[in-house]
Amino acid sequence: MIQSLHTFCFSKLRLTITPLLLLFIQSALSQSVPDVFDKYTSVGQLGLTVTNFGVLGNGWNRINGRILPSSQYKQHTENLREQVEHFSSAGLWVGGIVNGERRVSTAIVDGVFESGQEGFEFIATSGMEIKSSISSTSQDSMAQFYSPYAVSHQDLITDFKDFGENPSDNFGIPNHTPLGVSIHLEAYAWNFTYADAFVLLNYTITNQSEETIENIYTGIWTDASVANMNYTNRYEPGGGFTWYDNLDGFDRSVDGGGFTRDLSYQYDLDGDAGWAESYIGLKVLGSTVPRPYLRSNHNQWVWTTSTNTDYPDFGMPLNDSERYKQLSTSVRRGSGEAFTEAGYPSNANSWLFMLSTGPLGTEPISADSSKWQLSPGESVNVIFATVAARWNGGGEDSHNRRANFHVNADWAQRAFDGEDKNRNNHLDEGEDIDYDGEIDRYILPAPPPVPNMTVDVGDQTVTVYWADNAEDFIDPISRQKDFEGYRVYGARKTAGGETAEFTLLAEFDQSDSTFRHIGYNTGFDAVRITNDFGEPDSIEIEGNAYHYRFTNNNVKNGWLNYYAVTAYDRGDPEANLGSLESSPYANRVYVYPGAKTVTNNWTLEPGVYPNPYQGQAVWEGYGSRERMIWFTNLPRMAEIRIFTLAGDLVDVLQHDSPTYAGADIQNIDQYKSPNFGGGEHAWDLITQHDQALASGLYLFTVENQDEKSSSFGQVKEGKFLVIK
Repeated sequence: MIQSLHTFCFSKLRLTITPLLLLFIQSALSQSVPDVFDKYTSVGQLGLTVTNFGVLGNGWNRINGRILPSSQYKQHTENLREQVEHFSSAGLWVGGIVNGERRVSTAIVDGVFESGQEGFEFIATSGMEIKSSISSTSQDSMAQFYSPYAVSHQDLITDFKDFGENPSDNFGIPNHTPLGVSIHLEAYAWNFTYADAFVLLNYTITNQSEETIENIYTGIWTDASVANMNYTNRYEPGGGFTWYDNLDGFDRSVDGGGFTRDLSYQYDLDGDAGWAESYIGLKVLGSTVPRPYLRSNHNQWVWTTSTNTDYPDFGMPLNDSERYKQLSTSVRRGSGEAFTEAGYPSNANSWLFMLSTGPLGTEPISADSSKWQLSPGESVNVIFATVAARWNGGGEDSHNRRANFHVNADWAQRAFDGEDKNRNNHLDEGEDIDYDGEIDRYILPAPPPVPNMTVDVGDQTVTVYWADNAEDFIDPISRQKDFEGYRVYGARKTAGGETAEFTLLAEFDQSDSTFRHIGYNTGFDAVRITNDFGEPDSIEIEGNAYHYRFTNNNVKNGWLNYYAVTAYDRGDPEANLGSLESSPYANRVYVYPGAKTVTNNWTLEPGVYPNPYQGQAVWEGYGSRERMIWFTNLPRMAEIRIFTLAGDLVDVLQHDSPTYAGADIQNIDQYKSPNFGGGEHAWDLITQHDQALASGLYLFTVENQDEKSSSFGQVKEGKFLVIK
């Protein structure tokens, strides 16, 4: 018997999760199974954790001191108010009828705490494969996974099942009667600015048993709670995380194609004073079963509450029969003061929600196609979308406030539809039901690719270089080269992180006569790299060729800045598409401007800034370990020693310019991989005895330890003042 050793410890008052489902152990029969994996979608703005055991989200687990995205939107932003998390965990439910018996297999249910308990009913059968359609060298993290067979910018691919050694083996989980199904999951994410707020979940369910399964329904159980961790940790009183201020809804508005959106969603009731103004939702995009016969069902209940006196119809299912009933039907809506206009509870609480769909199968077993079956060995496919969006304005939940939500959900639908204009939905009377496997799905209009980019950092200056790789791009819809120009963005990270993300520094546009109505027609001469004869040329940096150069001067040293270069196209009027632009988040580079490395004769005098240091520098965070001063004008290799006036040693810093990444202080986020000038080193004012530095005058020495320097071994002195 295979025993799954996954521990999931949490309470609704305070969430504490051990590293998510750390491993599977060998069974008593010494049968080995894959290790458990969880990865999160990192290319777009929705960071969604996907696992190989049916669970979505990571419970906001802290790994190596860092909370990775569980279902965070936006994840690539320096605006702290927009870094909103949406659920701790979610998971797949699959139900069906076998020989008249209702069976449901679940990835997770309310109140599960340890391995072997009812509810954790899927086991991994593979690791986690990653594929990417990105080949650009400017995005090394995804380019290493490039595959011509990738669907999206980031495919996460895995497999799991609901049984052990055979389809009837429940691997010791109480009240678990397997359906005998295996699940193949492919999650798709894009970095396009119009398609970065959703992740598609493509499930293929295969009947591995010898029994026919009738009327399969599948859904995603979601332990949602819309909250912002920055608001929780840093702003008291009035801050603080709570599960109990959220509401659910089911949006049946009609999209531009005349179809109901059927969005199950949740939001924070008051938006936490602007820190949680975000929606999270689920949508069924399609299935092997044509959409006219596919239903979407919404259910919700309060965490671990099976009997709700305020809302009797909104209770937690307790067994497979009740779970199947909820999978296959929508909760009955109410009316009156206790309900919203749409018929759902109006009292904020720790609401879960589940969107389900069915019936699923490969062939109908009723004349009206209301019943389907999945025979042994056959597979059925169903695709969900997890969608997020910022509120469109304030006020109460409304169609207008959900406008951004609708736009993102509609793009998710369009991503699934691809070039199937009719969505395989409009069947004429008497027409045979036929799932068209030739439909070219997941084809989205694409801006030019992200330009390959690098930066050079110096004293109050940053030079941005980029390649011309976007200029020969052929749009997948129009089949034309429609590159038009470049935009250069920059911004400085400020305390609190509530400013606009990017500032447009410059725009360069083709100066052609055909499309003079697009852009400023500046041409590229101002940034093009040329040879001695004025001809277009390139410069090689670390083995890569770059064709354009833009210099940003008068940039303040010591501040975290970031830069990006995008490419945009002419748009496609025939497809009713405006100009599309590549994502500035895709090649954003972080820098700390500062003095460059002294590589030969060290003639400069080392210094410190800010000097004097008065209580707190404006670039710092809120914690006592988020302070920072900079030693500047350093040689390539150096030892910095800090002393009191009495000569007591305070701290020793080892500076190695080629490898320096600010790893020795908390105020520099290593995950941003910032670039430095090389001639500066930050210090957090924490002594070698792990104590905060007191007010006073301090001395320091810098010894040149660069053996290649003509001034190797030279020592220079300086001083700085700390005022608290």
